[in-house]
Amino acid sequence: MQSVGIKRTAFQGTGLTTGGLPTFVDVGNSFGAPAIAEDNLIYQMAKNGKRVVMMGDDTWVQLFPHHFNISHPFPSFNVKDLDTVDNGCIEHLFPYLYKEDWDVLIAHFLGVDHAGHIFGVDSTEMIEKLDQYNGILEKVVDVLESQSGPGGLHENTLLLVMGDHGQTINGDHGGGAPEEVETSLFALSLQKHPSSLPSETDSSSCRLDMEKRTICTSSIEQLDFAATVSALLGIPYPFGSIGRVNPELYALAAGTWNLDIFTSKSGLNLSSLERWMQNYVNALCINTWQVKRYIDVYSASSVIGFSDKDLLHVSNLYAQAHDIWLHTKEALLKCKSEHCFTSLPQLKKQVEAYSNFLSSIAALARSKWTEFNLKMMGTGFCILVLSLFVHIFTIKKLDKLCSFHLPHGGNFVISFESIFAYAAVLIRAFSFLSNSFILEEGKVASFLLATAGMLQLRHAIVKKKMLLEGLLFVLVVPLLRFGIELGQSKQAVNSLFLKSFPSWTIGIDEATNLWIYVADFLSFLALTILAYILYKSISYSSCQGIFKYVVVGSIFTSSLIALAWAFDGDLFSPSTMIVDIKAYWIPRIIYVFGLLQLLLLTISQLCGKEKTSGWEEDTIVKATAMLSAWSSTIIILSGKQGPLIALAAVIQEFHFTGWCIIRLILLEPRAKNDCTGSSISYSSPVTKWSLLAVCLFFCTGHWCAFDGLRYAAAFVGFDEFNLFRQAVLLTIDTFGFSHILPVMGLPLLVAFLRPEVQAEKRKQLFFFQLCQVYLTYGLILATTMTLTIICVTIQRRHLMVWGLFAPKFVFDAVGLLLTDFFICFASLYYFA
Repeated sequence: MQSVGIKRTAFQGTGLTTGGLPTFVDVGNSFGAPAIAEDNLIYQMAKNGKRVVMMGDDTWVQLFPHHFNISHPFPSFNVKDLDTVDNGCIEHLFPYLYKEDWDVLIAHFLGVDHAGHIFGVDSTEMIEKLDQYNGILEKVVDVLESQSGPGGLHENTLLLVMGDHGQTINGDHGGGAPEEVETSLFALSLQKHPSSLPSETDSSSCRLDMEKRTICTSSIEQLDFAATVSALLGIPYPFGSIGRVNPELYALAAGTWNLDIFTSKSGLNLSSLERWMQNYVNALCINTWQVKRYIDVYSASSVIGFSDKDLLHVSNLYAQAHDIWLHTKEALLKCKSEHCFTSLPQLKKQVEAYSNFLSSIAALARSKWTEFNLKMMGTGFCILVLSLFVHIFTIKKLDKLCSFHLPHGGNFVISFESIFAYAAVLIRAFSFLSNSFILEEGKVASFLLATAGMLQLRHAIVKKKMLLEGLLFVLVVPLLRFGIELGQSKQAVNSLFLKSFPSWTIGIDEATNLWIYVADFLSFLALTILAYILYKSISYSSCQGIFKYVVVGSIFTSSLIALAWAFDGDLFSPSTMIVDIKAYWIPRIIYVFGLLQLLLLTISQLCGKEKTSGWEEDTIVKATAMLSAWSSTIIILSGKQGPLIALAAVIQEFHFTGWCIIRLILLEPRAKNDCTGSSISYSSPVTKWSLLAVCLFFCTGHWCAFDGLRYAAAFVGFDEFNLFRQAVLLTIDTFGFSHILPVMGLPLLVAFLRPEVQAEKRKQLFFFQLCQVYLTYGLILATTMTLTIICVTIQRRHLMVWGLFAPKFVFDAVGLLLTDFFICFASLYYFA
C-alpha cells in the first residue's frame, strides 16, 4: 500500500504521472484541465487492479475520470478559500488510515498554495497553514507507526509527502527560478532497508544543521517519479515515460520485497546489499526496455522524430547495456559460495550502463522536444516581415493622399525628434537580441521614454512655450520607473505588503502604519482626481446624450471602487454583509456598468445620431467616453498596487502623461502647416505613446512570464470558476493598461491637431490621419514582434528557453493580436 500526500496542478501533474516532458503550453490546462489522454501512472494503477482513493482538489477527477475506486473531490479554483479542500481531506484521511479497502491513497491539500498566492509566503495565513500541515503529518505518522508491526495494517506502507512546485516570496510560481521549480519530497517507510547504498547510486549530500546534527538530502527529477512509483507498486511503466527508477526512493521501500523467497528460488545466498542491487538491476532492465520501446515507436510514427545519428547512438548504448546484462547473469550463476561478493562489481557496472542509457535518452529528449519548428517559425517570420512592408507602403500612400488635401501640397520635414523616434523603436526592438535586455525590458522602455521627454523639454525651452507640459512629462517618467522597479521585484506595494514589509521602501520602523495610510490615501486621491476630470469632461458643451450618460456612469463606478476600498479599512466592522458587498456586489456592478456603457456606445454608433459640430470634437468626446467605459473595470481588477499608488492609479497616469504627449505634438516643426497629415509628424508622439504602453505593462506588476499573470484578478467578484469569464477578466487585467487603453486613446493625437483646410476636406483628411496613426502604432508593435521571433530563434537552445524566451514570445504575440483586434474595433467606432 502507498499513502501519497500531494499538492499539484494540471501542468505539473502531467509530467509527474506520465514521466514525459510537458511544455510551457500545457500551463493553459491549469484552468479547466482536460483529461490526460496519454498513458499515465494513475491509469496503470486502475488497469492493474490497484484500489485508488482520492480526496482533495477536484482537478484530479478532471484529469483522471473513472480512474478512482472512491473519490472525494472539493472545488479548488477559489483562490481566496484556504480551508474547504484541506478540511475535506482531513475529514476523510484519518478514517481511511484504519481501513484495508485501498492500495493507493491520494490526499491533495491546497490551502498553502492559495495562501501563498493571496497573502505571500511570509504571511500569517501561510504560517498557520504550515503549522496545520505539520500537525496533520505528525498524526499520520503516529497512525502508521502504531500499525507497522509484523502483520500490521501498515506493515508495507510507504508515505510520500510532496509538492509539485515551489513559490516565490509573494507566492507566485510558473517561472523558471529555482524557488519555483524546486520543491520538497518527504518519504517514510517503516520497513528495514539497506543500511547504505553504493556510491554510484547515492546522490545525497550532507550538512550540519543548527544543532550540529548531520542532515543528508537527495534529489529526484520529475521525470523519474512515475517510473519509480510504478516499480514500487509492481505495475507497468507509463508508455511515454523516459524517467529512471530513483535508487534512493527504491531502496527506502526495499523491505517490501520478500528477499528470502528470491534467495531460496535462485539457490543463491547473497548479502542484503547485493540482493537489493539485483532487484534494482531487474527494475532498471524493465525500465530501460520500456524507454527503448517508446523511442523506437515514437521515431517510427512521428513526423519529426529523432535523426539517424541520434537513433544509432541510442541503439549502441542499449546494446552495450544488454551485453553487460548477459555477463551479469553469468556472474550471478557462478556465484555459489555462502559469502559471495564477486557479483557486486558486476551489478554496479550494470547499473551504470542502464543509468547512462536512461540519462542519455532524457538529455536527447530535452534537446529535441524542447525546440521550435524552424520551418513554421520561418514561415511566420516571413509573413511578419511582409506585413512590415505592407505597413510602410500603406503609410506612404496615405502621406500622398494627405498631401492633396493640404496647403502647398504638404512639404514634409523630418525633425530631430522624428529621427529619434525611429531610432528608439529600433533600439528597443534590437535589445531583444540580448537576454539581459529582455529581463530589463521595462527599464529600457522607461529610459527611452525619459530620453524623449528630455528632448521634448529642450525643444520647449528653445521655443519658450509649453514648458509646463514638457516639465510634467519629464517628472512623470521617474514615477513610472519606480513602479517598474516595484513590479519587477515581484513585491507589489499594496496595503497587505506594507503591513508585512513597511520598512522595505525607505526603512521606517516596522511598528508604524504610516505607509499603509499613505497608500490608501493616494488611492482615494487618485479616484477623486479621476472623477473630477470626468466631471469636467461632461461640462464640455459637445459631450451630450449617450456619451454624457456613459461618463456619468464611470463617475458612479469610481465612487463604488472608493467605497470598496473604504470597506478594507478600519472604518467599518467586517460583518458578513459588508464583506459580500465589497467582494462580490461592487465588482459585479462595475462589470455590468462597463458592459452597458460599451453597448450604449455601440448603439450610438449604429444609430449615428450622437454627432457634434466637428470631427475633431466628435473624436474627443468619443475617446473620453470609451476610455471612461473601460477604466473602472481595469482599476477594480488592478487593486491598490504600487504602480497605481505611484501616480494615484494608472488611468490617471495615462490621462496625465497622454495629455502631455498630445499637447507636445504642437511643438513638432511646422505642425500647423506643411507637415500636418504626414506620418512623420506623428512618428514621435506615437512612439512615445507605445513606450508609455510598455511602461504601464511592467509598472502594473506584470512581466513576460506565466508567473507574471495575476491569477487572483480573475476571481475579483467571483468565487466559482468559469473558464470564459475568468479568461476575460485575466486578459483585461493583464493587457488593460498597456494595450486596450492606449489603442482606444490614440485618436486623441489626431483630434488635437486641426489643420487649416477647407471644411469639406476635413472629414476625409481626418480619416487618412487616423489611419496613419494606427498603422504607425501597428508598425511599431510588428517591428518589435519580428525581433522577438529572431531572438527566440537564436536562443531556442538556451537553458531558459521555456522559462524566459518562449513566454516572452507568447506575451508579445497575444499582445499583437489584441492590438490588431482593438485597432479594428476602434476603427469601426471612430470612423462610423
